[in-house]
Amino acid sequence: MTQGIEGSATIYASEEYAVHDEPYYLPIADEVELFETAYAQRIPVLLKGPTGAGKTRFVEYMAYKLGRPMMKVSSKTGQEAEHRMPLITVACHEDLTASDLVGRYLLDTDGTHWTDGPLTRAVKVGAICYLDEVVEARKDTTVLIHPLTDYRRLLPIEKLGQVIEAADGFLLVISYNPGYQSALKDLKHSTRQRFIAIEFDYPPREQEAEIIAHEAGCSREASIDLARLGEKVRNLKEHGLGEGVSTRLLVYAGKLMAQGVPARRACQVAITWLSRTTRKYNAASRK
Repeated sequence: MTQGIEGSATIYASEEYAVHDEPYYLPIADEVELFETAYAQRIPVLLKGPTGAGKTRFVEYMAYKLGRPMMKVSSKTGQEAEHRMPLITVACHEDLTASDLVGRYLLDTDGTHWTDGPLTRAVKVGAICYLDEVVEARKDTTVLIHPLTDYRRLLPIEKLGQVIEAADGFLLVISYNPGYQSALKDLKHSTRQRFIAIEFDYPPREQEAEIIAHEAGCSREASIDLARLGEKVRNLKEHGLGEGVSTRLLVYAGKLMAQGVPARRACQVAITWLSRTTRKYNAASRK
């Protein structure tokens, strides 16, 4: 870890990053218990649900919960040091290659050297590796995770002629938004059948209001009004709105309101633009 000067960013090596402060997460069903059991049995997990429904926050919460500070004896110094669960997150995109995940040779002034990718680092240190919106990645890229998601728990690195057996704490977690899937962007059946699936949706009104109040710092009354608004907007899905407003956007509106922005204006900039943009997108898609 590199500690910057006061007021600057703290830089971590990807395998050193861990969630140190407990993230706020309100369990809605049995997702926490399911994830704990899957981790104990080393079963890969797929998180399925709309954007802004709490999938990423859930992974951070579970990394913290599973990696609560414990004392671990260093094999190098023999001294005890605090150990937490590393969390490595990869935001997948259409240009993501296998080399981006596994690693590649790089050329510098000292010659050519190998640099591990985030997946390889997670496998070596026993981290939770979270591939966010995995369907955005190329299909030939996602195939390389198959040996990690069955009883073998192996990562072949063809360029090095090596096979790495995953460290004991390693767990692969992927997420995707079924609302954005298409014939060209969907999980291969051979990939789907290697994961248990935990489904996420926007919380019921009372729980969503509780989340908004906590995250935005707005009043209880305002949070209930925002949750009610979110519920109503989502009911417009059958009238040209492809996906309802997310809990994340409701929190943004609540934060603006908590800082004195009028409720109507806060909702316009955080919520109304979404419905307009989505309708335009749907109309263009039908042409």
